[in-house]
Amino acid sequence: MSHMIRVQDCRFVFAVSLALASALAQTPQVNDWDTLSEQGTEAFNRGAYADSERRQLSALAMAEKFTPSDDRLATSLSNLGTTYRAQGRYAEADRLYRRALELRERSFGPEDPQVAIVVNNLATLYHAEGKWAAAEPLFRRALAIWEKNPGSNDQHVAAALNNLAGIYRATGRYAEAEPLYRRALAIFEKVFGPEDVNVALVLSNLGVLYQNEGKYDAASQLHKHALAIRERTLGPDHPDVAAALSNLGDVYRSQWRMADAQPLYERAVTIREKSLGPNHPQLAESLERLAVLYKSQQRYSETGQLLQRALRIDEKTLGPAHPRTATALNNLGQLAAAQGKYADAKQLYGRAISIWEKALGPGHPDLAPGLINLATLYQSHHKYAEAEALYQRAMRIEEAHLGPVHSAIATNLNNLATVAYHRHRHGESEELYRKSIAMFEQTLGPATPALADPLLNLAALYISEHRFADAAPLFKRALPLREAALGPLHPKLADAIESYAMVMRKLEEYAEAEKLQAQATRIRVRTALRADTEAGA
Repeated sequence: MSHMIRVQDCRFVFAVSLALASALAQTPQVNDWDTLSEQGTEAFNRGAYADSERRQLSALAMAEKFTPSDDRLATSLSNLGTTYRAQGRYAEADRLYRRALELRERSFGPEDPQVAIVVNNLATLYHAEGKWAAAEPLFRRALAIWEKNPGSNDQHVAAALNNLAGIYRATGRYAEAEPLYRRALAIFEKVFGPEDVNVALVLSNLGVLYQNEGKYDAASQLHKHALAIRERTLGPDHPDVAAALSNLGDVYRSQWRMADAQPLYERAVTIREKSLGPNHPQLAESLERLAVLYKSQQRYSETGQLLQRALRIDEKTLGPAHPRTATALNNLGQLAAAQGKYADAKQLYGRAISIWEKALGPGHPDLAPGLINLATLYQSHHKYAEAEALYQRAMRIEEAHLGPVHSAIATNLNNLATVAYHRHRHGESEELYRKSIAMFEQTLGPATPALADPLLNLAALYISEHRFADAAPLFKRALPLREAALGPLHPKLADAIESYAMVMRKLEEYAEAEKLQAQATRIRVRTALRADTEAGA
């Protein structure tokens, strides 16, 4: 299975804290610092990170001249740390956050809400680095501080719940994540009302959780709700509306509802280009989403144009060594692989992996999908030993961050089983397929469409061993799941139905075999007619 890195709606991040005392706001020096800080924040929100850095550095230089107890120094350190985090300069951000935290703990004590803001920001940095075990206790600490200071901190409590739920979601602890999102949602609705943008963001995050669980209908309803709130409160052309459109499009794409996803992605591109400008990283994300869809439609020329543009934006705004740039290279590698350009795909995957390793470390979870993509490329060219080594490395990374039971682990078990099959280790392959099936059932439930791949692969193994009676019930279970994921007219569904028909013939169930073959033929005819109609339109 090939992996395109997805960008989903983000957590709350308390990155800017301009807590100026009114008595200080009269001096020119304070006004200068205030102006620089606000300009740095505004540039950050535009995605102009280099400009934000310059202004935050100037604000920090000014703050360094204040007395050590002046909280503007901690604020400048935290603000600059957030800019560095966005640029992928994690070590520098870490040093700044830690210094800001030390200053605030000294000034306010360890249990002050101002301390919680920096604790939250440091946790967000660790989340970006994939250091979820380090991020979780910090999010818990921020939550505990804000819960001890209710009232004006209610919205911070809700944000901390949302952030902690994001850790649980990232590590596959879906049952723990949902009640935290629900609590955050209830608080925001109470504090701000049901039509607030904060409510919309938690709805989006809950929708992503449901999507991760394969609950696509529930996910789409939440994303539609979030979209409606944002359109009413922010207007139809706000960047947050684009995020909601993208999330809903992701659900439709997961269901292979490409015709429904396409206008959402295209509208998101238009909104972000108009509101954020032609060189914003969020525009690059939207371009990549649309490119993924075009690639699935084999519109390779348009896909390449979008991905190359996204790469140029990432390199210009974030730099050639940023993890987001690696994502763009990885996506271009997938395009090259789809076009049969093996050497180009290998080179692009290699560049992406090298950037991730250098920027994030050799054990970061973002590295695993890139390794799997390169493994899939090797597998397609019958380089099974190289593929197996990469799948195993990806497995070790995922198990270290996600634990031994997770849907991503189940996917990789399926990959390893397929390699074992091609290396004629059928007993091992069967065991791995069964483990993959059991893990998908445990993590996503017995009706998840993700089960279709290992079920069909295990059926193919049984066919190769002439175990047709064992293969038949696997097809019977897998076909409705494949149809739920791809729709009733997808060529891959027709492939599976034809294989099932062959099994039925081997079992001398000729009437059932003919029904299945007729169904597969109808799919192929209708697909061909639809393609001809679209080509002539």
